[in-house]
Amino acid sequence: MSFHLVVGHGPAGAATARLLAERGHEVRVVTRSGGTAAPGVEHVALDARDARALTEAARGAAAIHSCAAPPLPQWGTQWPALARSLCTAAETSGAVLVMLGNLYGYGPVTGPMTEDLPLAATGTKGRARAAAWQHALALHEAGRIRAVEVRASDFFGPGVTTGGHLAARAVPRLLGGRAVTVLGDPDAPHSWTYLPDVARALAEVASEPGAWGRAWHVPTAPARSARHMAELITTEANAEPATVRRLSPALLNAAGLFSPLLRELREVRYQFEGPFVMDCSAYEAAFTARATPVTEQITATVTWWRERLRRP
Repeated sequence: MSFHLVVGHGPAGAATARLLAERGHEVRVVTRSGGTAAPGVEHVALDARDARALTEAARGAAAIHSCAAPPLPQWGTQWPALARSLCTAAETSGAVLVMLGNLYGYGPVTGPMTEDLPLAATGTKGRARAAAWQHALALHEAGRIRAVEVRASDFFGPGVTTGGHLAARAVPRLLGGRAVTVLGDPDAPHSWTYLPDVARALAEVASEPGAWGRAWHVPTAPARSARHMAELITTEANAEPATVRRLSPALLNAAGLFSPLLRELREVRYQFEGPFVMDCSAYEAAFTARATPVTEQITATVTWWRERLRRP
């Protein structure tokens, strides 16, 4: 077994650290605030933008799993320093840099998204996310580091407590039979990436030299609308039928005057106004991981949220 450094301990970082430890690897998690050690997982407090500190933490690592991201309103200003630090740590330590990305970099597209689409985003967040990968890829192609990126759509599943339609602000309401309000068209097909599948993909590509030097889409179940996913959740929970309402653009714009987060969501609103579908066939043709069946996703998510809501 080997040593893996996980940068960030949000939903994806926590799931990845847990999976790697369960597989017998030594895992070190880096966050600004540190954390409580768990079996097989050490926590270290440092700012990942500090290249010297991150390089020291990565000494001897087989892979660096980049699962951190600045606060959404600060992507444009903080991503460049984070990306440079990650690449410096990878180059100095010799570890494979495994970057967790998203679909922002493509910008608005027509039809299913594949990895060969140009990174043509015009918004601040999309450009920042694309630039981070392009920097790593240029160093990979120059032979200075080994890098790979796996891209996910909106997270769904146990442990997802922030972001997305189907997270902390929606699932508890659905379990209680209450209405939810979503950004965009609630009937538009949308890809939801199950969090445990993200962790499995990050772990798999880290040890597959044939994966390095390009981006891959995390295995993700066929796209379903927010309304359909809400109905599956309430059915599993034996709750009242889901009532899903649309948040009007005018209300979003008004709320953005007072909320920096809602203001930032205006840039990515296009992702919810029409079909937003990710094609993961390239990954499935090359590797073994597959998307967890949706029925299993729903059952596990409802169970996890019920247990969480019962805690004092």
